[in-house]
Amino acid sequence: MVPFKPNQRTFHTATLVNNKLYILDGISINLTRTLNDFFYLDVSATYNTQNLPWVDLSSINTIVPQHAAATSVKGGTNNNTLILYGGVTANPKSSSLYTFDTQTNSWNIPTIVGNIPRKQSLTGIIDNNGKMYLWGGSDGTNELNDMFILDTINLIERVGSLVGAPTPRYNYGATLLPDNNIIYMGGYDGNAEFPLDLVYIYNTMNNSWSNITAKGKVPFSRDGFSVILGLDGSSVIIFGGTSTYSIQGLAPDDSIYELNLFNFEWIIPKISNTSQIPNSRMYHKANVIGKYMIISFGLGYDPSIESDILLLDISNKNEYVWTDAFDLNSSSISTKPTATNTVQPETSTQPAQYKNIIGIIIGSLICITLVSFGGFFLYKWNKKTKWQKYIASIPHILSDC
Repeated sequence: MVPFKPNQRTFHTATLVNNKLYILDGISINLTRTLNDFFYLDVSATYNTQNLPWVDLSSINTIVPQHAAATSVKGGTNNNTLILYGGVTANPKSSSLYTFDTQTNSWNIPTIVGNIPRKQSLTGIIDNNGKMYLWGGSDGTNELNDMFILDTINLIERVGSLVGAPTPRYNYGATLLPDNNIIYMGGYDGNAEFPLDLVYIYNTMNNSWSNITAKGKVPFSRDGFSVILGLDGSSVIIFGGTSTYSIQGLAPDDSIYELNLFNFEWIIPKISNTSQIPNSRMYHKANVIGKYMIISFGLGYDPSIESDILLLDISNKNEYVWTDAFDLNSSSISTKPTATNTVQPETSTQPAQYKNIIGIIIGSLICITLVSFGGFFLYKWNKKTKWQKYIASIPHILSDC
């Protein structure tokens, strides 16, 4: 039997449930089509990134339409359900919420109390109580800064506070902190990337926003990057993204930063000199599994040279290691963060709204999902790069609508 080899992609979802990293849909790397496949990476045993143990589940993906730029979390009554929300799809009347039962391998459209409108290009965060936070993103025409909260156990929706919330944006970075708060940073407002010297904290307990000015070696403004919580819960790590309108992306030595959650100081972590430092990626996904930050797919790499999966061993805080070998047996580190309190932020403030926000091209006036994404990339990446041939192919697709 020929091993399953998925297509390279971007704007997909990646959800860890019970030793399986589920990957769903996205858009092809040449920007010519949305994808409609569903598969997982078995992370219960040792593997090498040059020989990935993918398992194809596309045949059971019968109700979820082709889509991209959605978000997903693990939640539900027994915390073993994949919750899929939003994204760009060719059918705007399709459900904005789907669930996948990992025990029965079945997809469903849940009935919820309340209404959550479709959004895209956001990061859904699940807290320790099974609540999924859906802040910001885009509705296909406008950037947003609203907050919807879905109780994934009781399937009840409510609206979160906007007082002190960040200005509207999408493709930002976010992750859950040990104190059950959520940190947000960066992103794009249709005009420019946001700087990372200002981070926002959403308190899930009292439904309030605050912000903190970070210091140190602050990363360049960026969007399309990933954020994870470090293994000891005292820092967050970011990887990749883009800081310009070019698809050239970031230099490898500008791709990874660490933010200390005690004093909110940015540093560039030390990387082992034995590591083969990979190209930076954008619009990828990152998950923490065991001692590894696992980065899946995205733009910015050649799959004939680099694997679709990158592994960063973050078990030694003094020196991270890029590696090809995944081995949970080599470390006893727990994936659960410790209960670390972050620095108390200053009184909540809301920066002035950015003027002349340019309407997002993706999603508006589309007749197929591809037109939405094609328009976005044509707008954002209009410089002469090695990807120009892909962008140049999009106008004739528009004429086929």
